[in-house]
Amino acid sequence: MKDLARCTGEDAMPKRCCRLIVVLLSLIAATSFAAEDEPARTPDRKAVMIEIRDAIGPATSDFFVRSLAEAKSRGAPLFIVQLDTPGGLDSAMRDMIKATIASPVPVVIYVAPSGARAASAGTYLLYASHVAAMAPATNLGAATPVQIGGGPPPSKPEPKEGDEKDAEKEPATEAPGSAVERKAINDSIAYIRGLAELRGRNVEWAENAVKSAASLSARAALERNVIDIVAEDLDDLLRQMDGRTVKVSTGEIRLATSSLGVERIETDWRTELLSVITNPNVAYLLMLIGVYGLLLEGYNPGAILPGVVGGICLLLALYAFQVLSVNYAGLALMLLGISLIIAEAFAPSFGALGLGGIIAFVIGSVILMDSDVPGFQIARSLIGGIAAAGGVVMLFMVSYFARARRRPVKTGVEQLLSERVVALKDFERDGPVRMHGEIWNAIASAPVKEGQVLRVTAVDGLVLHVAPLEG
Repeated sequence: MKDLARCTGEDAMPKRCCRLIVVLLSLIAATSFAAEDEPARTPDRKAVMIEIRDAIGPATSDFFVRSLAEAKSRGAPLFIVQLDTPGGLDSAMRDMIKATIASPVPVVIYVAPSGARAASAGTYLLYASHVAAMAPATNLGAATPVQIGGGPPPSKPEPKEGDEKDAEKEPATEAPGSAVERKAINDSIAYIRGLAELRGRNVEWAENAVKSAASLSARAALERNVIDIVAEDLDDLLRQMDGRTVKVSTGEIRLATSSLGVERIETDWRTELLSVITNPNVAYLLMLIGVYGLLLEGYNPGAILPGVVGGICLLLALYAFQVLSVNYAGLALMLLGISLIIAEAFAPSFGALGLGGIIAFVIGSVILMDSDVPGFQIARSLIGGIAAAGGVVMLFMVSYFARARRRPVKTGVEQLLSERVVALKDFERDGPVRMHGEIWNAIASAPVKEGQVLRVTAVDGLVLHVAPLEG
């Protein structure tokens, strides 16, 4: 009986272990299935959305790239950009396009609301996006690169006899005559053609938008395969995108957007600060404040405040000029003009240095920005106001120095010349005299009597050379 009980106990142990193993395997399998189903059942996955409503510059590019990176880190299924821009800087636009092409998150560019536009750089962004959409009554195009000095858009030259075939073979002949303009336009054509081929959009119209600054409305753009969707609002856009397949950097993705939530990312303090200091007008004023602040610190050593403010403003201005498209010849002319105006104070030329400085300063300010991109120019009124203020200061200095030349000398040895002194006693050659309440040793050119008024002719250390007053 004891042997039977022992055997029964020993047989029960393996059965319990088997049951425990089966239960554990069941729990592991259930957890795995739940984990696999979790992404599809997660209700809080939302699309990320930002708004761009100004010229595209360094601040816009930084905000776009950081927001796209945040959308990727959140695992967002979509990144939407509501766009309304007149254009912008080429360098900032290319940074945004590079981030779009390399993004594993589908990027949707939506030109909205009605009345908005995606001109110039905005057209390139539309072509680079995974989904290009526009609201009714919006437009895109005019993608011709703006040249230095704001040259006219390229126009087709007058055809010559026998040149028809050559013109067809050489599209570059439609560009303006300048080699710089031809290079810029050909580079832009190749760039937008590559984007159109990548996304399967209208290549011919893209090239035409660069060559002849062509533009299209939203409906016409949809008909000509320039964009993918015309949507009344954001909800309509999400409905129309549902089920669409797009190709991102990691492969093809099928969009499921019919019930997708949208979370907006607002601009932060960093973007706002960068947007302010990269404004050409603000950068221009920061440079002037910086230069004059350091000059005031040099004139008054130990004042501290002008030097601190000037140093900070000058560094901010140099950073802004580094990220903006700046003509360094214009910057050099501005600095030369400021130097000449300052030189007028130390070497009065009755306006010659000051006038030359103002002229150099104005010319440098006008050509400081390398392009006529909307939103990235220095206001002519601001340049005129600064030049007028400099002219008023220069006229004040010239008039002040002119009056100073007519005034008698008040200090130094020169002040003593021609001063009146009174002899304190009779003397033939040298003796004491009184001047300004002080007693001086004097050497006379003729015999002197006590109380006689003399004039100073020279000063030798602490000895005055005097002579009797004529008449």
